[in-house]
Amino acid sequence: MRTLVTGGAGFIGAHVVELLRNRGDEVVIVDDLVTGLAHRVDGVEIHQMDLADLSVVAPLTELMRAKGIDSVIHFAARKQVFESVQRPAWYYQQNIGSLANVLLAMQEADVRRLVFSSSASVYGTTEGASILESDGTVPVNPYGETKLMGERLVAAAGAAWGLRGVSLRYFNVAGAASARLGDRAVLNLVPMVFERIDAGESPLVFGGDYDTPDGSCVRDYVHVSDLADAHLATLDNLGERADGWHDAFNVGTGVGTSVLEIVNLVREVTGLDIRPEIRDRRAGDPAIVVASAEKIERELGWRARRGTAEIIESAWSAHRANTGA
Repeated sequence: MRTLVTGGAGFIGAHVVELLRNRGDEVVIVDDLVTGLAHRVDGVEIHQMDLADLSVVAPLTELMRAKGIDSVIHFAARKQVFESVQRPAWYYQQNIGSLANVLLAMQEADVRRLVFSSSASVYGTTEGASILESDGTVPVNPYGETKLMGERLVAAAGAAWGLRGVSLRYFNVAGAASARLGDRAVLNLVPMVFERIDAGESPLVFGGDYDTPDGSCVRDYVHVSDLADAHLATLDNLGERADGWHDAFNVGTGVGTSVLEIVNLVREVTGLDIRPEIRDRRAGDPAIVVASAEKIERELGWRARRGTAEIIESAWSAHRANTGA
């Protein structure tokens, strides 16, 4: 299989690239390297391109043809919720524009298999201990809107010219397969806790009075290595699907872990006497958001194998190696 991975030098993308290479697939990366790190994917051919620029369609098409690409995994996107609220038009340009350009190139090069990186943010304020793919999708910020629109665009391309597409809705991704592949951004709970520890400050917990066992929010945390496995299972399954097929799958564990439980796990793994600081709830934070992972296991044979303890242990190990802590 010859796969083009957009955003392949990013945190999740690099994990997927490594798995593809380990099983002998040919891989080409397209990345603007704004947040991606080339050293994560040493030895892989990287083409630095701005996928949101319309002029990229022709060279991207030629790249796909020249390399004999038969599949694309599309990670490249902006993903900061707060930033998307401040710069909504730019987020649409970046996330929808880049996907549209990739699809235009795929159509020209007759590449008909696509795995699209979506997000649980498409569910908006939907909450519960077992969120289904059929539940309502009403995003509450521009970032989530671009992901939902992206899913619809992939489905429309299938109807128009036979693309086989899958949209993977990630829940909370953390952990690391190695220090080299570790998450350097501070955008999610686990790296945020580590950042506070590095600064000698208490981890922040927003809300201690939710209707949950310990009063803090409950979320579904999936190890990035499990998520990478899900991409390969999805990619392989596309070969069995008919032209024009599209579906969406949650990628989570189906198990909820509270914010305070995560902080306690960090305390156990680090051996540090950290005490969380409870602050007021943040507007719009639902009490419980946990995936139903039944559909992806039933249809693609994938399920998460790593738990939250392994997530924290691997993330902390990578963090220490990368910061010299």
